[in-house]
Amino acid sequence: MIIDDPFQIWKGFHWSFFIHIQGLIICLQRFETSLALGNLISAQQELETASDLMLASGAAMELAGSFSPQIYADRVRPSMTPPHVQSDNFSGLMSWEHAALMQIWKRLNSAFRSLPAELQPQHDRFIAAYFQLATSHRAVCEKFGGDETGSLRFEAGSAIETLDKFAQVRWQSIDPNHRLRCPFHSN
Repeated sequence: MIIDDPFQIWKGFHWSFFIHIQGLIICLQRFETSLALGNLISAQQELETASDLMLASGAAMELAGSFSPQIYADRVRPSMTPPHVQSDNFSGLMSWEHAALMQIWKRLNSAFRSLPAELQPQHDRFIAAYFQLATSHRAVCEKFGGDETGSLRFEAGSAIETLDKFAQVRWQSIDPNHRLRCPFHSN
């Protein structure tokens, strides 16, 4: 069966995105436990899997936007505003997944700062996977006019500029030693 309804594409791939983020949260919790126990083999595996899930989330985000900007403006964006939702500033920032992910990234900041050398390749891949996810989110936002308008939550300014600021803050959490250059960092 081929699904060609833009609303179903948007909704379905966002569901997929959030399922991958839920898996990412579980992996990072297991990574945290593995580090605390000194089990570096398990920590490597969890960080590798977390990277794979972030890459899958980025792919789901890209697929969520696989229709025209006009269809987004006419059909999809209105579905995320009242009366279709109960909030006048609807956003993924409001999800429990976002809150849980930000909490664990904050908790892991010191662990990422002093990571054992054996985990550095997996950590570098994890950071790169985050950049790919952020780039995918940015591309969809830009495709649908986010370089010219605000988001549903932050209507003033550019949604792209807001995403870039978020990416920089999140990069600081997961790469406190700045091992990889943030593509969204202006300096």
